[in-house]
Amino acid sequence: MGIQLLGKTNINFIGFRKYSFILSAILVGIGIIALVQLVRGQANLGIDFAGGTAVQLKFEKPFQMDQARHILERNGFKDCELQQFTEGNKLLIQVKKTTAIPLGKVADKIVAIFTKEFADNKFLIDSTTEIGPKVGKNLQHDALIAVVISAIGMIIYLAWRFEFSFGVAAAIATFHDVLTVLGVFYLLGKEVNLLLVTALLTLAGYSLTDTVVVYDRIRENLRLRPRDPLGEVMNRSINEVLSRTIVTTITVFLVCLSLFFFGGEVIHDFSFALLIGICVGTYSSVFVASPIVYRWRKDKKIRIRTRR
Repeated sequence: MGIQLLGKTNINFIGFRKYSFILSAILVGIGIIALVQLVRGQANLGIDFAGGTAVQLKFEKPFQMDQARHILERNGFKDCELQQFTEGNKLLIQVKKTTAIPLGKVADKIVAIFTKEFADNKFLIDSTTEIGPKVGKNLQHDALIAVVISAIGMIIYLAWRFEFSFGVAAAIATFHDVLTVLGVFYLLGKEVNLLLVTALLTLAGYSLTDTVVVYDRIRENLRLRPRDPLGEVMNRSINEVLSRTIVTTITVFLVCLSLFFFGGEVIHDFSFALLIGICVGTYSSVFVASPIVYRWRKDKKIRIRTRR
């Protein structure tokens, strides 16, 4: 028997659909603006998409992050991003493509600067990565294709398992979650890179799983109560799985919260995206996915399929 965080509830989720649709329209609208700005290259794109150079240095002795940043700014690298790894005295320097310095010369200039300014703290070059703007455009294109293919796969799977309207509603809810997280990152000015794309695809899978749990209960109750109004069946179903949904959300949220605070700077934005997405995904599985099916099919008979 599962953990019952809540007692028996009787919340009219379908009755709140107008308000949830308004809220979701605002969130999706911000996400679409963010997506358009990303395609135009007007957002904070990481070097994965915008092109640039990443250099990782390993120092013999500890160093001051502020000192390293000041040295780079003084030598013309004002917009670079720095990440410090205290274990191993490592410093990751990411510089987006500029017209002032040719792409192939950025790493050499950074090494020359630190060789001069940190003469008493020797270092080794751990790695050097250069990404041209054409490669960045290709990565943007491939990332969008990955998201679209995953959405098509979801529609096909849920249309086969439940009904076409369920598949479309789940895909809409998933895009709702992805665009919401993207919109938040855009508003906060956070960097959009391949790690964020990984987080978005992870959230798509999480949101879909949460939605399928609700859909399974709806299907069971439609089979048991075929004459009951669709809205009543959906409300009953959502209330029956509400405790399970909240317990799952809290469990995953706490794990991601630990990653956010203790996982280090490298996965900081990744875990932040997961934290937002988990909350939004839970909201969409309850207040978006099922109400869309209801709005679409409330006056028509839903065919119940027995396959699993």
